[in-house]
Amino acid sequence: MILSQIAWVDCFAFLAFLAPQLLLHVSLLELAACAARAIPHLLLVLPYQLIRERYFTAHARKSPFVQHATLFQDLVIRCVRFAFSSIPAIIGKVFFSKNVALPFLRFRMLRHGFWKSPIYWREVDRKGMKGIYMVHDEARRPDVVVYYCHGGGFSMGSAYFYMEFLFAWVSLLKDAGYSNPALFALDYTLVPEATYPTQLQETLAGYKYCLAIAEDSSRICVSGDSAGATLILSLLLCLSNYANGMKNKMPGLAIPISPWAVIVNENHHNTASDYLDKDSLHLYGSQYIGTKATSKDPLVSPGDCKDLTWWRRASPSLGWFFVYGAEEVFAPDARDLVTMLRKGGIAVEALEEQGWIHAWPVVKLFLCNGQEERQSGLRGMVNFMRERLQPAKDV
Repeated sequence: MILSQIAWVDCFAFLAFLAPQLLLHVSLLELAACAARAIPHLLLVLPYQLIRERYFTAHARKSPFVQHATLFQDLVIRCVRFAFSSIPAIIGKVFFSKNVALPFLRFRMLRHGFWKSPIYWREVDRKGMKGIYMVHDEARRPDVVVYYCHGGGFSMGSAYFYMEFLFAWVSLLKDAGYSNPALFALDYTLVPEATYPTQLQETLAGYKYCLAIAEDSSRICVSGDSAGATLILSLLLCLSNYANGMKNKMPGLAIPISPWAVIVNENHHNTASDYLDKDSLHLYGSQYIGTKATSKDPLVSPGDCKDLTWWRRASPSLGWFFVYGAEEVFAPDARDLVTMLRKGGIAVEALEEQGWIHAWPVVKLFLCNGQEERQSGLRGMVNFMRERLQPAKDV
């Protein structure tokens, strides 16, 4: 199931679902303070900046993203940039919550003629782990399983917000020849309700759930974006150190999307194109670390692990595929990690999308126009999987 681009009517519907949830979960004082900051910016500053750069700045001097972005894409990313830097996480958490994201997805589906999802899905709620499981045919064992951890700076986001993106991934896997693709998306505990190592423990529990579903561990592809990609990298380092047999159950593939490899990095710098903000990242990263670890602990901040022997043990059996935008804040960290792994003789492929920003495969699916461009990130990931992990019928 691959729906069309987000339209203005979807934006209004999203706001309609969001408003009551904000009133239920955020105090009026906090909402008023947020509105006092947001309204002047959104009504005055943002339009001025958008008009000046889009229409009164030479093309070569525009940010790389604005050079190719549509007006709608430019407007949305500017709003997200403001939100990430200026709106507190307690409000951002509501934006991406189940009670907003799921009704919004159902609205989008109804708008496209789907009364119910053509892909089977169910919620999973077990001790120490919860998430969403989806599969093409619930009556048969899957021939490939994607294990996904969502982004959101550890402080916001949910598996429900990513469901449309994940449905599209399962659909494309089916189109690529897999007979019964499945996906499990972890809904881990956010900060400040819990800090490290809770999220990593839940990620490990989610992987064990995938092991119970998959034919064998080589049929599992672990993936995630941003903070979710951090958890995937940490998971692999963790699995490789287990002495109870788990180290022999490494996944076949790993696809980190815009990984937050180094959690606290003084070299992070805002870019003219990206919506991430270095100060917010520092805050969220520090909150995630909590009091039970340090910022240099490799299981907290995988990019700080320089032990190539450890990385060789932690690498998936069929290879890595790093996906990130050339203009995002995390691009230098991703390049450094890819370079280090390659120096260690580890099989690594990378897709650095020129002119694009953080988590661009997700952004493109929601904001781009033509289906070819909207699906370009996902298709690149599916093609990598197809090349390295043949569908069961071809094995």
